[in-house]
Amino acid sequence: MWLLHLLREPGAVAAVVAEVARVLRPGGVFLTTVDKDAAHDVGSDIDEVFAPHLTHAPADAAEQVAAHAAEVGLRPYRDALFAGHGQGRTPRGAAGALSAGRYASRISPRGVTVRELADRLGLLPDQDTPRAEPTYRLQGFVSGFRGG
Repeated sequence: MWLLHLLREPGAVAAVVAEVARVLRPGGVFLTTVDKDAAHDVGSDIDEVFAPHLTHAPADAAEQVAAHAAEVGLRPYRDALFAGHGQGRTPRGAAGALSAGRYASRISPRGVTVRELADRLGLLPDQDTPRAEPTYRLQGFVSGFRGG
């Protein structure tokens, strides 16, 4: 599932994880991305612009998702990493995504408006040159697992 980073309402991630646990058969596996927006933090100039404005608790924080899963009886299964081929951010693309609200679970502008923060991205060089590609994380949980 590539969804949790989009959920903004308090309690929404917990509710989704609870519903997944409810509908999974024993032994069923729930896979989800976690820390999705944080995966874009690759040490680029875009990250430097965003750094002072990062939220402290994104909706899909791995530890939080694992805690929600444990609360509803899902047990850790496996984790994996995968490259986001072709998903390196460009300053122009990051400014557009910020303006469209796509980073709302990760970025909360402090002392500036979204427009002003997007304008700062517009000052970066190589506006259409992608920065390093992200490495995404999948977290797996299993329902009713009794094995060893």
